Amino acid sequence: MKLVLFDVDGTLVDSQNIIVAAQRMAFAACGLEPPSRERSLSIVGLSLAEAFTVLAGPKGPIAGLVEAYKDSFHSLRQDPANAEPLFPGVERCLEWLHGREDAMLGIATGKSRRGVAHLLERHGWHDVFSVIQTADDAPSKPHPGMILQAMREMGAQPQDTVMVGDSSFDMGMARAAGVLPVGVSWGFQPVAALAEAGAGPIVHSYAELEAVLTEFLNEPSKISV
Repeated sequence: MKLVLFDVDGTLVDSQNIIVAAQRMAFAACGLEPPSRERSLSIVGLSLAEAFTVLAGPKGPIAGLVEAYKDSFHSLRQDPANAEPLFPGVERCLEWLHGREDAMLGIATGKSRRGVAHLLERHGWHDVFSVIQTADDAPSKPHPGMILQAMREMGAQPQDTVMVGDSSFDMGMARAAGVLPVGVSWGFQPVAALAEAGAGPIVHSYAELEAVLTEFLNEPSKISV
């Protein structure tokens, strides 16, 4: 059995608009100038405290920003206009992987466990992922804690584990854990950032990802970490 871990924001879900909007509301609530859209998206993947420390500086009102962001995100999510669509091919890929006898699926995300619970409920994914690691469970990416805990829970070895993500934080976390880092180009960070962070294969569609995962699941030794 091989373990395939997915990031959420920027990998499975196109949540950029609601993330940027919630950040702007949080900064406004704290009387601060909001960051640019590019800068807002550059920290997606980090846990909230670490993300706002980057955006506002270590002397900024981090706790206030975190709480204002949570409140804003929750409020925005009530409006159907702020729905977070899945990227093309996600449902097909997850269904294919879930149907394989040699694959276990997991999530490793900077989202809170409450945020992941909402995602699972919305898409009916309660039985799809065997292990879920969130910002509530481990140190922020790129610390390898999420992956190490996921492997421990599932009895997986590093050579039998792959991390799929769209950020340099995902790639750094995977490298630190000794697992295969697969980057996706449709997320919130440029491909160059993924390559610089040590991504192995970088794919440009879920069809390409399925091809990479097929090779990994069948003969993982052919893809070097």
